[in-house]
Amino acid sequence: MKHFFTLLSHEIRMLLVSASTYIAATLFLGFTGFIFTSILEIYSKAPQESSPAEDFFRFFWFPVLLMVPMLTMKSLAEERRLGTIETLLTTPVTTTEVVLAKYGAAYFLYVCLWGSTAAFFFVLGKFSGDARLLDAGPLLGGYLFIAISGLLFIALGIFASSLSRNQAVAAILCATMIFGVIFGLSWLAGSSALNREVLQPVRLAVDYAQVLVHRDDFTHGIIDTRQLLFYLSGTVLALIFSILGVEAKLLHS
Repeated sequence: MKHFFTLLSHEIRMLLVSASTYIAATLFLGFTGFIFTSILEIYSKAPQESSPAEDFFRFFWFPVLLMVPMLTMKSLAEERRLGTIETLLTTPVTTTEVVLAKYGAAYFLYVCLWGSTAAFFFVLGKFSGDARLLDAGPLLGGYLFIAISGLLFIALGIFASSLSRNQAVAAILCATMIFGVIFGLSWLAGSSALNREVLQPVRLAVDYAQVLVHRDDFTHGIIDTRQLLFYLSGTVLALIFSILGVEAKLLHS
């Protein structure tokens, strides 16, 4: 892994000069800003039981579905389309280093973009003068959830990019997988099909993997190590499949 940091810095520079990165950032900040101002408008009309941070993170999935595919779709798909992945791997670097560098760069920008939304709460606290609007528990828990769940979402984006030479196809695959993880598991958990006794182990596993439940737990200050294990193990699996996918494509090219 001695070339990892060199590759990582290169990938970050490549993302910073990519048009898709700035499109993703513009859409992300536009939508999160709209969500935040809509929440404040609701609070200005009537008192609410939940804090603005809780309501803000309830809609985390929408900017994620827009941003993650745009940050990751070029990572491996474009390299394969241009044939530069083969050239890159003839140098003294490994497939693992290449995939992890692309993953690390995308995750770095993902965290930076979400971190920029802290300015919304800073401005709110600065001008409202009401400390009750800035409940530290939901705010810190929400950002922690974003950082941890982002590990898996970015890994899924890298995996999707390893499956195709076409950026658009990679973006659609990424959005579909993330949508399935966030909403598909929740829908499955509420389905009566898993109520049979023989399927109880499956139901327990699905209940354990509900992202929306994890979000609520984090914003209420509940951090379950089983949830952390879910995201970490899912991230590792997605990256392993990405590495194997790249190597398999190289063998058949």
